[in-house]
Amino acid sequence: MPKLFMRLLRFLLLGLVFLVGGLAVVWTAGALYFDLPAPAPLRTIAAIAWTLAAALLGTFFGWRGRVGVLFAFLLILGCWVTLTPRQDRDWQLSVAKLAYANREGDHITVHDIRNFEYRSAADFTPRYETREYDLANLRELDLFINYWGSKLIAHPILSFDFGPQGRICFSIETRVARGQGYSPIAGLYRQYEIIYIAADEGDVVRLRTNFKHEDIYLYRILMPQGEVQSRFMEYIDRLNQLHLHPVWYNEITENCTTSIRAQRAAALREPWDWRMLLNGLGDQMLYERHALAGDLPFAELKARSLIDERAIEAGNSPDFSNLIRAGLPGF
Repeated sequence: MPKLFMRLLRFLLLGLVFLVGGLAVVWTAGALYFDLPAPAPLRTIAAIAWTLAAALLGTFFGWRGRVGVLFAFLLILGCWVTLTPRQDRDWQLSVAKLAYANREGDHITVHDIRNFEYRSAADFTPRYETREYDLANLRELDLFINYWGSKLIAHPILSFDFGPQGRICFSIETRVARGQGYSPIAGLYRQYEIIYIAADEGDVVRLRTNFKHEDIYLYRILMPQGEVQSRFMEYIDRLNQLHLHPVWYNEITENCTTSIRAQRAAALREPWDWRMLLNGLGDQMLYERHALAGDLPFAELKARSLIDERAIEAGNSPDFSNLIRAGLPGF
């Protein structure tokens, strides 16, 4: 029995080694394909050559071959981590400007707030604004959950209500250059910088409901005013950091949801939950943590929180933000 157990243990360990090694080879092939500073045909050749060479060395050359593969992997990884994000690309118009803010006591001035005039998702007139906010006026925090495909994946947009000074919302997105498309696989590598878009709800929300025809749900977050102010300042601090120093976007470690948690001081972060990655279930997670207003079963709360019809009816009304909230549970 002990011999059988040891054989099984060796088999499992060997399987784990091959699994980890295989994942490392696949990841490295992707790094060469996406991030090698060379023309596309050469990147493709490099990725294929690496995969074949690693498979041959690891399979037919024993431990020496596997050590060689490990050394090559570490060398490529070392070069990859030296790639630096940039601010000076030829950006697409929707992400051309980085918002930033000035603070004097509790008075915050936010520059380059996006408030485009849309005729379609691709046809718009860029318009940026400077707005002023006083922390004493900050009342509430609201959460938009945006779905465009799978219900397991979503995009959160947080909106801060300053009462008489209006609302400002933040959307964490990939900063994409002209001619560059978005790919979730490319998002695992160093293809995109991250951008915090400070915007009017009539921009980032209406764009998705009225022109992209995506589903958006709106929830009121239950949170003391002091904590809402702290959350707002986390966004302001991050805006200014990114205005000075660009950061890579990453589909797992630095995305539209994990960044919200990561921008908090480590001692203040919420407990990790797998639904922070499968963030289409993030509203259910918040509901279970008693963070969503509206005394309803979750399924009913979610069904009644869909705002697309309200947004379409509101159109480009200057009262857009109030019209999409009227009668929603928790508001």
